Amino acid sequence: MARPPLNATPGREGPRVNDEIRVPQVRVIDADGEMVGIMQTRDALARAFAAGLDLLEISPTAEPPVAKILDYGKFKYEQQKKRNEARKKQKVIEIKEVKIRPGTGEHDYQTKRKAVLSFLEGGDKVKVSLRFKGREMAHQDLGFKMLERLRVDVEELAKPEQMPRLENRQMVMILAPR
Repeated sequence: MARPPLNATPGREGPRVNDEIRVPQVRVIDADGEMVGIMQTRDALARAFAAGLDLLEISPTAEPPVAKILDYGKFKYEQQKKRNEARKKQKVIEIKEVKIRPGTGEHDYQTKRKAVLSFLEGGDKVKVSLRFKGREMAHQDLGFKMLERLRVDVEELAKPEQMPRLENRQMVMILAPR
Protein backbone atom coordinates (compact mmCIF):
# COMPACT_ATOMS: atom_id res chain seq x y z
CA MET A 1 0.00 0.00 0.00
CA ALA A 2 1.47 3.34 -1.05
CA ARG A 3 1.79 5.99 1.65
CA PRO A 4 1.28 9.68 0.90
CA PRO A 5 4.38 11.87 1.00
CA LEU A 6 5.12 13.45 4.38
CA ASN A 7 4.58 17.00 3.16
CA ALA A 8 1.11 16.25 1.70
CA THR A 9 -1.73 18.00 3.47
CA PRO A 10 -4.72 15.82 4.28
CA GLY A 11 -7.97 16.66 2.44
CA ARG A 12 -10.06 19.10 4.42
CA GLU A 13 -13.64 20.19 4.26
CA GLY A 14 -14.91 23.63 3.44
CA PRO A 15 -14.21 26.16 0.72
CA ARG A 16 -10.81 26.49 -0.93
CA VAL A 17 -8.61 29.36 0.23
CA ASN A 18 -5.68 31.24 -1.35
CA ASP A 19 -3.27 28.82 -3.09
CA GLU A 20 -5.82 25.98 -3.01
CA ILE A 21 -7.80 27.78 -5.74
CA ARG A 22 -6.53 26.13 -8.94
CA VAL A 23 -8.71 27.73 -11.63
CA PRO A 24 -7.14 30.26 -14.05
CA GLN A 25 -9.82 32.96 -13.59
CA VAL A 26 -12.24 33.96 -10.83
CA ARG A 27 -15.03 36.49 -10.42
CA VAL A 28 -13.86 38.63 -7.49
CA ILE A 29 -15.86 40.35 -4.76
CA ASP A 30 -13.78 42.71 -2.60
CA ALA A 31 -13.83 43.05 1.20
CA ASP A 32 -16.60 45.69 1.05
CA GLY A 33 -18.90 43.38 -0.92
CA GLU A 34 -18.41 45.26 -4.20
CA MET A 35 -18.17 43.23 -7.42
CA VAL A 36 -14.67 43.77 -8.91
CA GLY A 37 -15.15 41.53 -11.94
CA ILE A 38 -13.40 38.62 -13.61
CA MET A 39 -9.62 38.51 -13.20
CA GLN A 40 -6.72 36.08 -13.17
CA THR A 41 -6.49 34.08 -9.96
CA ARG A 42 -2.90 35.17 -9.30
CA ASP A 43 -3.95 38.86 -9.65
CA ALA A 44 -6.87 38.30 -7.25
CA LEU A 45 -4.49 36.62 -4.78
CA ALA A 46 -2.07 39.54 -5.05
CA ARG A 47 -4.93 41.97 -4.42
CA ALA A 48 -6.06 39.98 -1.33
CA PHE A 49 -2.53 39.75 0.10
CA ALA A 50 -2.00 43.47 -0.50
CA ALA A 51 -5.06 44.13 1.67
CA GLY A 52 -3.75 41.68 4.30
CA LEU A 53 -6.69 39.33 3.70
CA ASP A 54 -7.41 35.95 2.10
CA LEU A 55 -9.08 34.90 -1.15
CA LEU A 56 -11.94 32.48 -0.45
CA GLU A 57 -13.74 30.51 -3.16
CA ILE A 58 -17.43 31.02 -2.38
CA SER A 59 -19.14 29.43 -5.37
CA PRO A 60 -16.86 26.82 -7.00
CA THR A 61 -19.56 25.58 -9.42
CA ALA A 62 -20.16 28.98 -11.05
CA GLU A 63 -18.51 29.80 -14.36
CA PRO A 64 -16.02 31.33 -13.58
CA PRO A 65 -15.95 30.48 -9.84
CA VAL A 66 -16.80 33.31 -7.44
CA ALA A 67 -14.11 34.27 -4.89
CA LYS A 68 -14.32 36.83 -2.13
CA ILE A 69 -11.56 38.79 -0.43
CA LEU A 70 -11.99 38.47 3.34
CA ASP A 71 -10.33 37.47 6.63
CA TYR A 72 -10.54 33.66 6.60
CA GLY A 73 -10.06 33.32 10.37
CA LYS A 74 -12.97 35.66 11.00
CA PHE A 75 -15.05 33.81 8.38
CA LYS A 76 -14.43 30.45 10.12
CA TYR A 77 -15.30 31.98 13.49
CA GLU A 78 -18.61 33.36 12.15
CA GLN A 79 -19.47 29.98 10.59
CA GLN A 80 -18.79 28.22 13.90
CA LYS A 81 -20.99 30.73 15.75
CA LYS A 82 -23.83 30.10 13.28
CA ARG A 83 -23.52 26.31 13.73
CA ASN A 84 -23.53 26.64 17.53
CA GLU A 85 -26.57 28.93 17.42
CA ALA A 86 -28.44 26.47 15.20
CA ARG A 87 -27.54 23.63 17.56
CA LYS A 88 -28.86 25.61 20.55
CA LYS A 89 -32.20 26.20 18.88
CA GLN A 90 -32.57 22.52 17.98
CA LYS A 91 -34.73 20.53 20.41
CA VAL A 92 -34.30 16.77 20.41
CA ILE A 93 -37.65 15.18 21.20
CA GLU A 94 -37.34 11.82 22.86
CA ILE A 95 -40.07 9.24 23.13
CA LYS A 96 -40.50 8.08 26.71
CA GLU A 97 -42.43 4.89 27.39
CA VAL A 98 -44.86 4.11 30.20
CA LYS A 99 -46.10 0.53 30.55
CA ILE A 100 -49.38 -0.36 32.21
CA ARG A 101 -51.60 -3.45 32.47
CA PRO A 102 -55.39 -3.80 32.21
CA GLY A 103 -55.58 -4.68 35.92
CA THR A 104 -53.40 -1.81 37.15
CA GLY A 105 -54.68 -0.56 40.51
CA GLU A 106 -55.79 3.01 41.21
CA HIS A 107 -52.64 4.08 43.09
CA ASP A 108 -50.36 2.62 40.42
CA TYR A 109 -52.46 4.30 37.74
CA GLN A 110 -52.02 7.68 39.46
CA THR A 111 -48.24 7.12 39.65
CA LYS A 112 -48.10 6.30 35.92
CA ARG A 113 -50.27 9.37 35.17
CA LYS A 114 -47.82 11.60 37.09
CA ALA A 115 -44.91 10.09 35.14
CA VAL A 116 -46.69 10.82 31.85
CA LEU A 117 -47.36 14.41 32.95
CA SER A 118 -43.72 14.98 33.93
CA PHE A 119 -42.49 13.63 30.57
CA LEU A 120 -44.92 15.88 28.71
CA GLU A 121 -43.87 18.92 30.76
CA GLY A 122 -40.26 18.13 29.80
CA GLY A 123 -41.26 18.41 26.13
CA ASP A 124 -41.00 14.69 25.32
CA LYS A 125 -43.48 12.46 23.54
CA VAL A 126 -44.90 9.58 25.56
CA LYS A 127 -45.66 6.09 24.29
CA VAL A 128 -48.16 4.36 26.55
CA SER A 129 -48.05 0.57 26.20
CA LEU A 130 -50.74 -1.64 27.67
CA ARG A 131 -49.76 -5.31 27.60
CA PHE A 132 -52.29 -8.15 27.62
CA LYS A 133 -51.38 -11.56 29.04
CA GLY A 134 -53.29 -14.81 28.71
CA ARG A 135 -57.06 -14.42 28.97
CA GLU A 136 -56.82 -10.65 29.23
CA MET A 137 -56.99 -10.61 25.41
CA ALA A 138 -60.71 -11.40 25.76
CA HIS A 139 -61.18 -8.06 27.58
CA GLN A 140 -59.53 -5.60 25.23
CA ASP A 141 -62.30 -3.13 26.00
CA LEU A 142 -60.90 -2.75 29.56
CA GLY A 143 -57.49 -1.84 28.14
CA PHE A 144 -59.02 0.62 25.69
CA LYS A 145 -61.00 2.27 28.52
CA MET A 146 -57.84 2.60 30.63
CA LEU A 147 -55.91 4.28 27.78
CA GLU A 148 -58.88 6.52 27.04
CA ARG A 149 -59.06 7.52 30.72
CA LEU A 150 -55.34 8.38 30.70
CA ARG A 151 -55.77 10.43 27.52
CA VAL A 152 -58.60 12.43 29.10
CA ASP A 153 -56.61 12.90 32.34
CA VAL A 154 -53.64 14.47 30.54
CA GLU A 155 -55.45 16.28 27.70
CA GLU A 156 -54.56 19.75 29.06
CA LEU A 157 -50.86 18.99 28.39
CA ALA A 158 -51.04 16.44 25.57
CA LYS A 159 -52.68 15.79 22.26
CA PRO A 160 -52.88 12.22 20.97
CA GLU A 161 -50.50 11.67 18.09
CA GLN A 162 -51.66 8.08 17.71
CA MET A 163 -54.92 6.86 19.19
CA PRO A 164 -54.96 3.50 21.02
CA ARG A 165 -54.20 0.74 18.55
CA LEU A 166 -53.77 -2.99 19.07
CA GLU A 167 -50.46 -4.48 17.94
CA ASN A 168 -50.29 -8.23 18.69
CA ARG A 169 -50.79 -8.53 22.48
CA GLN A 170 -50.11 -4.87 23.14
CA MET A 171 -52.24 -1.76 22.85
CA VAL A 172 -50.20 1.40 22.07
CA MET A 173 -51.04 5.10 22.26
CA ILE A 174 -48.62 7.98 21.58
CA LEU A 175 -49.12 11.38 23.22
CA ALA A 176 -47.32 14.55 22.10
CA PRO A 177 -46.96 17.72 24.17
CA ARG A 178 -49.23 20.64 23.21
